[in-house]
Amino acid sequence: MPFDHKSPPVIPRSGATLRSVAALVEAGAVAPDAAGLLEAVSRSFAVGVSSTMLAAMRPGDPLDPIARQFVPAPEELEEAAGELADPIGDDAHSPVEGIVHRYPDRVLLKPIHVCPVYCRFCFRREVVGPGSETLSPAALAAAIDYIRADAGIGEVILSGGDPLMLSPRRLSEIVAALTAIPHVGVIRLHTRVPVAAPERVTDGLVAALDTEKAVYVVLHCNHADEFGEAAAMACRRIVRAGIPMLSQSVLLRGVNDDAETMAALLRTLVRHRIKPYYLHHADLARGTAHFRTTIAEGQALMRALRGDVSGLCQPTYVLDIPGGHGKVPIGPDYLAPTDGALIDIGSCDGPESWIVRDPAGTPHGYPPAPIAKK
Repeated sequence: MPFDHKSPPVIPRSGATLRSVAALVEAGAVAPDAAGLLEAVSRSFAVGVSSTMLAAMRPGDPLDPIARQFVPAPEELEEAAGELADPIGDDAHSPVEGIVHRYPDRVLLKPIHVCPVYCRFCFRREVVGPGSETLSPAALAAAIDYIRADAGIGEVILSGGDPLMLSPRRLSEIVAALTAIPHVGVIRLHTRVPVAAPERVTDGLVAALDTEKAVYVVLHCNHADEFGEAAAMACRRIVRAGIPMLSQSVLLRGVNDDAETMAALLRTLVRHRIKPYYLHHADLARGTAHFRTTIAEGQALMRALRGDVSGLCQPTYVLDIPGGHGKVPIGPDYLAPTDGALIDIGSCDGPESWIVRDPAGTPHGYPPAPIAKK
């Protein structure tokens, strides 16, 4: 089976990405006797493990949360009921190539379909990878024209792929084109680069994001082990340039689905001045059932975090409704109306009467019953 070698992996030069099962075998990240089955996986879904993520793996640990995210696994050949090639309905909301317009005031612009690593649970795993690297100049121009023509669009989210895989020159050109559109006030970039390929976060790349418009970088990070010293330096360079950073993570079985592991990730992010933004329930992408928790398990995790970590560390637990209907918060509910029911928790009977549960799950009345005067 993969990722159970006792010896350390052979780390390629900094900045290199292993993009085949054979390369992973040579590096020691995959056992040779597993290669045949994993080659079948690679024919359906792109493979990519950066030198940084390879170095973060734990030799000899079959439960390694880094290897689980990036090294292909035989389970990916199993398609579960309900799984979809386009699980969040991008295609249904793509009026022109490279644009996803699901919400009225913002759009996704996907200028590139290459990533520094290929997550085994990716909801776009059917379209990212070799063969569709970047939008053509004509397609990119048409996508920018679409944004320019709709005055209701105030925010553009660069996604893909990973927009920080673009060269600083090309990234600067896109930022300049968006800056020139008066009604665009916010430019957001969704990326894994600062943790997966931190060497790409150069002064030149950060300078490419320099604009009078509001720019936010949203980091995808799922485990504290992804956040090494190079990642810390890359994020520091972005933050020191005056660019706020947020994070989004995916709830993944065997990676971060217990409160202690998730709390360590969230505290790590906040220590590096990155505000946790979203925790995504894993999407129904084909071949990813082994990663998905139940929603009830996710809610229990969020309830545990509410009592353990500060409000600054709290992400919003969300589900992207299959079919392109948008994302909604699905965290635990702490509040319910009494509906006139008689409850012995010290509630005040009145026009507004609620049962509210504290982080430990204990119910309380709101407003509380008046304290009897002595």
